[in-house]
Amino acid sequence: MGPVRLGMLLFILTVSGTPKEEDDNTERLPSKCEVCKLLSLELQEELSRTGRSREVLELGQVLDTGKRKRHIPYSVSETRLEEALENLCERILDYSVHAEREGSLRYAKGQSQTMATLKGLVQKGVKVDLGIPLELWDEPSVEVTFLKKQCETMLEEFEDIVGDWYFHHQEQPLQHFLCEGHVLRATETACLQETWTGKEKLTDGQEKTEEEEEEEEEVTNTPGHPKHDPEEL
Repeated sequence: MGPVRLGMLLFILTVSGTPKEEDDNTERLPSKCEVCKLLSLELQEELSRTGRSREVLELGQVLDTGKRKRHIPYSVSETRLEEALENLCERILDYSVHAEREGSLRYAKGQSQTMATLKGLVQKGVKVDLGIPLELWDEPSVEVTFLKKQCETMLEEFEDIVGDWYFHHQEQPLQHFLCEGHVLRATETACLQETWTGKEKLTDGQEKTEEEEEEEEEVTNTPGHPKHDPEEL
């Protein structure tokens, strides 16, 4: 059997759902909306992680005049913001492209269903040709690398806006304040409305829950439902 190429595999993965053009599933560059959405998500999550700290910072020096150091709660300090911004865009490299998902939902952490299927085929002895060595499969893709670079560019351009939000407007979601209020035009905000509910696993016909996979395995192991050898794919 010859190698299974990516285009053929993507067709197999989507055949049970709505047919798509190959370009919908193959590599594309992320939009400005998607960059801002993930930047906001990562920053807000990091700030949420450190927001409950009770640490108090001492700022300034004790002068001859007897002026005392200022005590500022870490939770509202500039230091907390600076630490949250440090390596923010580097964390974008933890994302993977989930080509079987629609819109901005294609960018998520963790291994994609497509990649899991590819690795499963390799483990079964099927030769899969992605045009890159197997050891590079888990490296950040061109899309994710571009996403990280655009994150850095956007953060540099709108750093003052992020600071303004942090010190004066945290009652608003960062995504709304930054993306809708400053970065994007009204016609560019569609991706901000896309949310992952989990139902996509059932409706797209592209992913299955663990329970469904176990049920399928039980069926294929029963008499009259023999398993197929990888060479028959």
